[in-house]
Amino acid sequence: MKKNRITILLIILFSGVLFSCEDQLQEETFSQLDPSALFTSANGIERVLYAAYSDVQIIGNLGNNTAFFEEWTTDVGWETGGGANRNAVLMINFTWDASSPGQFTNEWNRRYTAIRNCNLVLENIDGSPVDDDVKSRLIAEARFLRAASYYTLYTFHGTVPLRKSNADPLELPRASEEEMLTFLETEFKEAALDLPKKGELNGYAYGRATKGAALGYLTKFYLNTKQWQKCADAAKQVMDLGIYELWPDYTTLFTVDNEEKNDEYIWVSAAKTTRGGWANQYMCGAFPPNFKSTVDGSIVFTPNMRNWARQDRLYDSFYNSFEEGDTRRDLIITEYINNKGNTISLLNNNNTRAFKFTPDPNAINNDHGNDIPVIRYADILLARAEALNEVNGPNQESIDLINDVRERAGLEDLNLSDFNTKAELRSHILDERGWEFYTERKRRQDLIRHGELISRAKARGVTNAEDYRVLFPIPQNEINANPMCEQNPGY
Repeated sequence: MKKNRITILLIILFSGVLFSCEDQLQEETFSQLDPSALFTSANGIERVLYAAYSDVQIIGNLGNNTAFFEEWTTDVGWETGGGANRNAVLMINFTWDASSPGQFTNEWNRRYTAIRNCNLVLENIDGSPVDDDVKSRLIAEARFLRAASYYTLYTFHGTVPLRKSNADPLELPRASEEEMLTFLETEFKEAALDLPKKGELNGYAYGRATKGAALGYLTKFYLNTKQWQKCADAAKQVMDLGIYELWPDYTTLFTVDNEEKNDEYIWVSAAKTTRGGWANQYMCGAFPPNFKSTVDGSIVFTPNMRNWARQDRLYDSFYNSFEEGDTRRDLIITEYINNKGNTISLLNNNNTRAFKFTPDPNAINNDHGNDIPVIRYADILLARAEALNEVNGPNQESIDLINDVRERAGLEDLNLSDFNTKAELRSHILDERGWEFYTERKRRQDLIRHGELISRAKARGVTNAEDYRVLFPIPQNEINANPMCEQNPGY
């Protein structure tokens, strides 16, 4: 116990600020704290969990933000200029390696820090005098956050060392594929049993883990590991909760004002303008040079915003792939008014800009408060549609689920007769997911699942897009520190 207490104290002293999921999860700065008091109350345990919440976020600045750099490997967008370009070029050109600066090491360290904090809770909570029902919920939260961290690592690197206890030796081999999949499935399923439903528990803050979030992650886990029937069943469990629904207007779904009130968001990476580097900074790179306003005047640059030298752009091929009348494309600008009052065209130069995360009117310099949805209800509907197609081929339920999403986008319904084969419907679902989820950090995994990440990169002229790059490398400093952890092939 003494060893654990020392570890807890180090976490408090060196972590400093514990992350706030939103206003309800208040930031705290610790200078002195008796670590033995942490596990004597629900509040103390939650303070350790909030540190884990901090490290499962996908927001942050520059090229170390996974919401950015995963998208740069796909057929959706690319980047030039600014402080992020050093990292962006590696991702766009598929020239990253195990020693690449920033992104891999930062993500690895943050996820394992979250895992460590979750293990602390799980290892110390049994002796706590907290009521059993509260204890069960806190255990479920810790297991969920730990599993979410391991799932992200798995989608990046494949299997990784499974550190289930902080007492495990520092040097651990990578888990086998079977061990990794069994662990993730078990953790998400069992966490879902004891987590509250959204809105079920008074005072349970927006941004904390829920039953829907655990089942949503389980759905995505099954989807990306091609466990089709299990994926369809897990998606149905989310649907049957009767809590979630599509927000009626796609163009206002991502605004700060609507993020807490809408029932489409199932799990978010919560942003807060007072957090500095942990707010949503996407718009700082999406604003084109000397941006004054959109042509229709709906978005106007204000003094409290920032326009970076970095430029996050979309490919024309992606913009042109949308069906005419698709309102999801309305959040991509093709022209704008600059500071001199001139209209500047962006189309036909791989230069259109995603304004999905509508600028926060209360932005503070670089930092906008738009939460990044990690799992939303549209994802669940399309996951079930895809899974049912893989199980049964084209079927009416899959078509109906896709049409639910399309109708919100102002598009005509598809007909079952439009698709003669499983492959035809599979291809359309991949397109539909691209239109629905651009800039939401889903495209890389979607393309990998469909076997098209490398082929599409090669079609863009990326000569370094080799098959082994469907996985990112284990950070070289981790290989150096843990000789039992083998590097991925090709690196």
